[in-house]
Amino acid sequence: MENFTPLPALLGGLLIGLSAVIMLAAMGRIAGISGILGGMLSFKNGDRLWRVLFLAGLVLGAGAYAVLGGDISGIDINPFGLSENTQTAVLVFAGLLVGYGTQLGSGCTSGHGVCGLGRLSRRSLTATLIFMGTAGLVVAALRLGLGG
Repeated sequence: MENFTPLPALLGGLLIGLSAVIMLAAMGRIAGISGILGGMLSFKNGDRLWRVLFLAGLVLGAGAYAVLGGDISGIDINPFGLSENTQTAVLVFAGLLVGYGTQLGSGCTSGHGVCGLGRLSRRSLTATLIFMGTAGLVVAALRLGLGG
């Protein structure tokens, strides 16, 4: 395994868990990104402001990490050597598949994996085992089959 940084990973995990607890305690809401985004896109909701702020915080947090010197140099963003147009098409297609999967599974990794497991939800445990198992199989298939 390359670039394993246990202390920053632990700190990040603790911050994610703490933010999920604060959101549940303060607002009674689950910090599931797909649900937050889906609710923001709905024309029925009158609670868009907190959703926009939450999603903006995700983007701004990633930007702040880069500005403050966060090192992502060890991450290969194009392991298969695809052309820029092909890589963009693959990423868009993959994003659509993830979006479809979150709708099909009624949640995402943050909703099921962080919040659902924290609430001891059997449905979230099942969903998390399925998507993490699938992710493992896809990584293994790509590494063995395509040399990624």
